[in-house]
Amino acid sequence: MMSNSFVKMPAEKRYFVLGDRIERRLRLRGTWLNIFDVTVPSGGRTPRHAHASPEVFRILEGRLTIWRLTDSGPEEIEAGAGDIITIPPFVVHGYANRGTVPAVFSAIVDREMAEFIEAEGTSEPLKAPSPETIARMTAAANAYGITILAA
Repeated sequence: MMSNSFVKMPAEKRYFVLGDRIERRLRLRGTWLNIFDVTVPSGGRTPRHAHASPEVFRILEGRLTIWRLTDSGPEEIEAGAGDIITIPPFVVHGYANRGTVPAVFSAIVDREMAEFIEAEGTSEPLKAPSPETIARMTAAANAYGITILAA
């Protein structure tokens, strides 16, 4: 008999990190696996950063520009609904929504990234992150093994 080893999280468990709305969808018990749905508003972006864990993004709605630094140099990917992007460990990367509508993607992340989102995310969206907020988030990210390179 197969056991039900996952926990489905309620949709109302939302976090806001630097303008993105992040909703936990799944935490697989006994593993590092976490799935979040991320909504990036028009004009929204995440700063370039790196961490030890790999990530997988599956675009659900809208378009997202993903930047990553590969062995061959910088790479920019325009991703739309259905596209899957992988980010290997320690690769500098970031994303931006250059479109006029929100972009939504599912992100598979590790335990440290999930703990960072839960600890540092706010319950209400920020209008525009202040320099103090960005400095606080950068310092907090370091505690979770995330290095923010450009805000």
